Amino acid sequence: MSKQLIKLSQTGIDLLVLALAFAFAFLIRFDGALPPMMTERLLLTWPYAVGLEYACLVTFGVHRFSWRYIGVREMIRILATIAVSSVVLLATRLGAGRLQYDFLYLRHGVIPLGVLIINFALALLGIAGVRISRRILGERSEQRRRRVSGARPVRTLLVGAGQAGVMVARELLSRPDLALKAVGFVDDDQRKVGTVIHGLTVLGATEQIPELCARLGAKQALITMANVPGSTIRRIRRLCEEAGITVKIIPGVYEIVGGTVNLSRIRDVAIEDVLRREPVELELDAIETFIRGRTVMTTGAGGSIGSELCRQIGGFTPAKLLLVERSENALFQIHRELVARYPGLEVVPCVADITDLPRMQQLIVDHEPELILHAAAHKHVPIMEWNPIEGVKNNIFGTKTVADLAVAHGVEAFVMISTDKAVNPTSVMGATKRAAELYVQSLSRTGPTRFVTVRFGNVLGSAGSVVPIFKEQIAQGGPITITHPEMRRYFMTIPEACQLVLQAGTMGKGGEIFVLDMGQPVKIVDLARDLIALSGLRPDDDIEIKYSGVRPGEKLFEELSTDAEHAEKTRHPKIFIGHTRVADAASVTTGIEDLRRAVHNGARADVLARLRAFVPEFKPEASAEGAPVAADQSTVHLEDKVESNGTLLVDLVPLEQGRS
Repeated sequence: MSKQLIKLSQTGIDLLVLALAFAFAFLIRFDGALPPMMTERLLLTWPYAVGLEYACLVTFGVHRFSWRYIGVREMIRILATIAVSSVVLLATRLGAGRLQYDFLYLRHGVIPLGVLIINFALALLGIAGVRISRRILGERSEQRRRRVSGARPVRTLLVGAGQAGVMVARELLSRPDLALKAVGFVDDDQRKVGTVIHGLTVLGATEQIPELCARLGAKQALITMANVPGSTIRRIRRLCEEAGITVKIIPGVYEIVGGTVNLSRIRDVAIEDVLRREPVELELDAIETFIRGRTVMTTGAGGSIGSELCRQIGGFTPAKLLLVERSENALFQIHRELVARYPGLEVVPCVADITDLPRMQQLIVDHEPELILHAAAHKHVPIMEWNPIEGVKNNIFGTKTVADLAVAHGVEAFVMISTDKAVNPTSVMGATKRAAELYVQSLSRTGPTRFVTVRFGNVLGSAGSVVPIFKEQIAQGGPITITHPEMRRYFMTIPEACQLVLQAGTMGKGGEIFVLDMGQPVKIVDLARDLIALSGLRPDDDIEIKYSGVRPGEKLFEELSTDAEHAEKTRHPKIFIGHTRVADAASVTTGIEDLRRAVHNGARADVLARLRAFVPEFKPEASAEGAPVAADQSTVHLEDKVESNGTLLVDLVPLEQGRS
């Protein structure tokens, strides 16, 4: 059926419904026996009343609503439309009633008040009813089309009867192809227990999951709570394991658009879920003021951190977004994604190396960025131990190139991404990032550009990070290699880290090193055991865990600030200011020049010596293979303790911050 024919048929149905409602209102008012005078009034006022009511439907846009997807919002509009038309008819009736004694023929336009009240109810029920009927028929037809023949639905317990749970319950009714049969809710809010939501009863609290599953024959639990802490998900997963059922989860509420949830994205609980922290609350107005209408440059735009920064920046409507990245493939991917996500935003892909002064100068002169977010860096700790000169070139001199250009061309703000490995560094990577911090701080006193540094620890899911490596080892049947039972790391999701970077950028006045609250450190062995369990396997029995040893440059414990820094609170509860040692400009200049000469000569030992002189807190040690290796006081202490117990320390899978 053509679109025009559908519209005509819908118009005809609406007119018929309104006409029948008006006629039945007269019949009901007079118990089905219309006096001759009332029959005459019905026939005379019929076309005018129906015409007025339909005109109101058109005026309020009700005729444009899709009948197939009618909802509460549309129902409210229909109610308002019928109410307005009834008020107009009532006003006409009152006016005609007052004038009928002067103009007797007006008595034919006096519609009884009882008729108007009944007509309002019937018209509302009729107009809404035909649309609801169309939706019900459409959904049943869709259900029949999607129904998988022979597939036996899995009896599923829904965990969480909040907003997301309501949406899931509603969508499950229309998605038989998912082969899920909801048997009820569990929720820790005692006020909800016993209530019915979309035909499903809230049966009890989450602690009752094992007994409820046994009683109801549920084979699966679906977590339908959005943005809950990882500790809650971990507890629910444990309860489901006790019940002997599988557990799945829906996306977070930030992925739910327009009041619907995409149930095809139901997935197994992932490590990101069990490590999840409380949602970050941002000062969105301040971030929008920081970015809106400005030209923003992001270096390292194709990396884990840089690409997520670009995604979030795009949501705050900059005038232009420059993507600076030396990896052509990574640049292609993020550029294509941003163009599709933000079609109205000018996104400029720039293949460039931050150490290439003429190229970077050309970009800044041509595009005049007002904000620079500097995420480009070499970040793999062991690789930089073997290639210290390249680490110095990229992390120090690359940062110097971009920062100097920012000052020379009056860039408003420069935000540098740093790392917890810059605190008391024991690795080349950490030392080069600390040197870059010192240089950026020294520039904060020389011009109008606000220089801000943001430090954080490991991010989940970044390129080369521990989670994908552990998953690969599990897929290969093990073993998982870890360094030591006491190895710990701070973890944060990439979106959370980037949100806090933008927040810190709005707070900096120049020269600060902001330290992000990373929460509590996580034991790597616990992380490995969780990943094994989430894969449906048993730690130690199905997948062996082996302790290998500390790779070059790594610590057992990372630090986010030193005792000397005395990090202080800011107005944001998850952002602190570290009061670090600030070198004077002359010593920074001397250190940079000494490093430049050493790099030019290509002498590895000289480069490391100059780096130690520039960053006095850098304490490397030489490994047996000849590459510098880290050992801080905590590592030495633990090594002594471990060796006394006869256990050997060996290599650790790399745990790095996001890629540049």
